[in-house]
Amino acid sequence: MGRVRKQHTALLRGLARELLLRGSIQTTVAKAKEVRPFVERLITLGKKESVARRRIVAARLGNAEDATSKLFEDIAPQYKERAGGYTRIIKLGKTQKRHTDEAKIELV
Repeated sequence: MGRVRKQHTALLRGLARELLLRGSIQTTVAKAKEVRPFVERLITLGKKESVARRRIVAARLGNAEDATSKLFEDIAPQYKERAGGYTRIIKLGKTQKRHTDEAKIELV
């Protein structure tokens, strides 16, 4: 996405944090496609409760305690029986201002 590695990581963390807290976010198609595997790996980690997995998820989210606790307590238990595919990307079309393809990414 044309960013320095630290900026790329910060962007992914921020998008993932908001997606976990809100349930859906609106962003560009490219960013939605980038954050999808990141969030799906976090949800997979959250399906089994352990201290080690909590620490891994917290580290990947930049020590966001609110998003980590919501993932382990609310989101991951919903997907215990699901093998994958926890997110959905819905394309919204081009925006008026920036002329970029917008998308909505949400938890299924």
